[in-house]
Amino acid sequence: MVVGTHRLISNDVKFKDLGLVIIDEEQRFGVAQKEKLKEEYPNVDILTLSATPIPRTLNMAMSGLRDMSSIDEAPGDRHPVQTYVLEYNLGVIADAINKEIRRGGQVYYLHNRVDTIERCALKLKQKLPDINIGVAHGKMTEQELSGVWKQLLEHEIDLLVCTTIIETGVDVPNANTLIIEDADKMGLSQLHQLRGRVGRSPRRAYAYFCFSKNKQLSDIASKRLEAIREFTEFGSGFRIAMRDLEIRGAGSILGGEQHGNMESVGYDMYLKLLSEAVNEENGIEVPKDNPCTIDLNVSAHIPESYISSLPARLGIYKRIAAIRNNDDVSDVIDELCDRFGEPPTAVMGLIDIALLRSKAFEAQITEINQKGNTVVLNINSLKSETMAKLSSAFGNRFLLSATEKPVYTIKLDKSQKLTDFIKELSNVL
Repeated sequence: MVVGTHRLISNDVKFKDLGLVIIDEEQRFGVAQKEKLKEEYPNVDILTLSATPIPRTLNMAMSGLRDMSSIDEAPGDRHPVQTYVLEYNLGVIADAINKEIRRGGQVYYLHNRVDTIERCALKLKQKLPDINIGVAHGKMTEQELSGVWKQLLEHEIDLLVCTTIIETGVDVPNANTLIIEDADKMGLSQLHQLRGRVGRSPRRAYAYFCFSKNKQLSDIASKRLEAIREFTEFGSGFRIAMRDLEIRGAGSILGGEQHGNMESVGYDMYLKLLSEAVNEENGIEVPKDNPCTIDLNVSAHIPESYISSLPARLGIYKRIAAIRNNDDVSDVIDELCDRFGEPPTAVMGLIDIALLRSKAFEAQITEINQKGNTVVLNINSLKSETMAKLSSAFGNRFLLSATEKPVYTIKLDKSQKLTDFIKELSNVL
């Protein structure tokens, strides 16, 4: 077994018979670094570990391209970190520091600018003259850092003013208060990783995420801070990564982007094309898509008030889009009732439209439009069986118009709701 840093993937390092690679803190590795291992050792098993996987990795796992398992049970006697998001106020910060010092604990104060970190430590010393303050950042020599860390572990330092150098690999159970300046400038997973530096003992821990006074936060920064404040329970890393996926996008498995949107084709479209290509190569008949478009004056969507979570809402949209028959409709409605309660009218309208689209496609109907009190059905070719069904069901309300391109038209019954007509048309087709 070899334990090492990024050095293990250098060009001059070769393995005789590599069987398993474990990548810890996977979010700190680039695509090129991870892919290099797969290229050199194509048959090796790779296990990646992360409390906050990057959007690209998370989306690949949720899409079935990778296997995924999660550990939700917290270590014994641990408590979630009490989290606050606030405008920077030196008085509030000083009170928080004093509170931790009085109970015998230590404090991390994160100031992520090396050029002004000494000035920041001096400001805190003037405000809190009775506490011992240390400074740590990446430009210090190994010997200097080692000395500061030794003092921290031996409790000779009460308050450590530092940069994000503490983000990973730091375990000081006695440090249970974290204060971060300009938290709005940091990424969501980074904030969660930093919060994990405290709360590593049975003692309650506190985290203060501060932003400059009177500063107008960007929409993305506001979403990040809202998420870090909302998700504080154990196992929140997965939910935070999900929110990060929502905010930043899923990245690209065709290139090196670990977040954002694919430039040429969407991720779902890529998966669809990939699936079709694999099935075709294996001689499996590729199911045809459902091209019938429907434009009817009926409410058909999933309200946020019914399903507030965006990932869950998108998942249900996909489930409904995959409806092909009445059994599928029953399955979807049962799932909705179990998970979210009785579906509202708009959701039932969406389900009815999905079923009608599938039935219309089978009948070679390409488009269904509403024009006033008439519904127009555009068709690829005349089918006597379909014509007979529609004529029998709708009588003199049904008409075949043989102009340049033949279409079916059905006059709406004023006494019938449009939603009932949609169900009737599905049953006829």
